[in-house]
Amino acid sequence: MKILVTGSAGFIGFHLVNRLVKDDHVITGLDNINNYYDVNLKYARLKDAGIEKSRIRPMSSVQSRKFENYKFIKLDLVNKEGIFKLFKKEKFDYVINFAAQTGVRYSLENPRSYIESNITGFFNILEACRHFPVKHLIFASSSSVYGANKKLPFSEDDKTDSPISLYAATKKADELMAYTYSHLFGIPMTGLRFFTVYGPWGRPDMAYFLFTKLILDGKPINVFNNGRMKRDFTYIDDIIEGVVGIINKIKDRKNIKKDMTKTPDYRVLNIGNHKSVELMKLITILENKLGKKAKMNFKPVPPGDVMNTFADIDKLNTAGIKLTHKSLDYGIGKFVDWYKSYNMFS
Repeated sequence: MKILVTGSAGFIGFHLVNRLVKDDHVITGLDNINNYYDVNLKYARLKDAGIEKSRIRPMSSVQSRKFENYKFIKLDLVNKEGIFKLFKKEKFDYVINFAAQTGVRYSLENPRSYIESNITGFFNILEACRHFPVKHLIFASSSSVYGANKKLPFSEDDKTDSPISLYAATKKADELMAYTYSHLFGIPMTGLRFFTVYGPWGRPDMAYFLFTKLILDGKPINVFNNGRMKRDFTYIDDIIEGVVGIINKIKDRKNIKKDMTKTPDYRVLNIGNHKSVELMKLITILENKLGKKAKMNFKPVPPGDVMNTFADIDKLNTAGIKLTHKSLDYGIGKFVDWYKSYNMFS
């Protein structure tokens, strides 16, 4: 299959590209390489996939020196003309849109970037899929759409009309726009609500990454609500396993109507570990893996943060997609090993 993966220099997109090329799909990766966090990490991900920084030029594709079936293009989703030109030229079978402005707290500081990337950018992807038809569009949503939902675990059938951060609001808007385009233009779509994804090559703004750096530097970490906040930490391999499973279901079309589809040909699915873990447990695991105690500043819950996330994954299981559910101890161990190696050579 000929597949476009947006956000391919990002955490999840990078891992997905590395998985899909091994299945012999023809992959085009797209990313604007913005400076929301250290661009050196993004370039390091690209380098690991055979894309050298020195060869990257805006709106020009670069062939991977590691994978003959992978090429990368630096392009922003807000560039409608560039996006349309790419779709017209490549004639993609499938589009996987993982490009987005992420982070709950940053949306308080720079709200405009969320509107541009997550609303305008996604709108351009929808329009491109409309005018240059694809077999299926898969897009990243987020567990944040559930807001401060009191019912646990979070089910795809729960109401999601009370987002408590702008980031969550943009992700909910993406789901609504996608549903409308699927209804109006018959574009098959699947939205994926990811739950606290972590692991090697992760995002530096995430708690586990920040904590690791600060603990090793002997600096205090900020611990909100006495560490009693809970998250459904989902290891990156489980996320990729779920995404690939969904792609294969879509490709084969076996039981997808029965198991996953409403009318129109649109669905949203949770991908999570189905286990809610307290922040203090994460800190304890990090201390054990790093061999160093954390210094802690205890603070109240910041605006936009939720107290608990917990994924109901019955629909994913019903569709025949089973995750291995890596433990937090396993996943953090893998992350710490990578972190030490990356910082040694970066």
